[in-house]
Amino acid sequence: MARSRFIYTLKEVASMIGENLELIEEVTANSDNIAEGELVYVRDGTEDGTKGLTQNGIDDLQSLLAVDGFSKARLNDDKRLVLVDGTKRRPLQAAECGGCVL
Repeated sequence: MARSRFIYTLKEVASMIGENLELIEEVTANSDNIAEGELVYVRDGTEDGTKGLTQNGIDDLQSLLAVDGFSKARLNDDKRLVLVDGTKRRPLQAAECGGCVL
């Protein structure tokens, strides 16, 4: 497969796939959730820079978010992923999101 020549910032990815930016930031905080080389750090003049994804990285992210557990997961006030089931909220377990690293 040809290597992607474009990098999309996480903000752009959130807009493209209609997902919450904070959730994407949380998922990509651990690079084990995205294939090696598909999540990159970009210098943007700030101290920390920003993260970006290749098209393959976006595909990986969408696949991960499509797993049943993640489809019901959202960030709570402490910026931790929680499983939302009706009015009940509980921490999301790795097994519920296809073995992702939280």
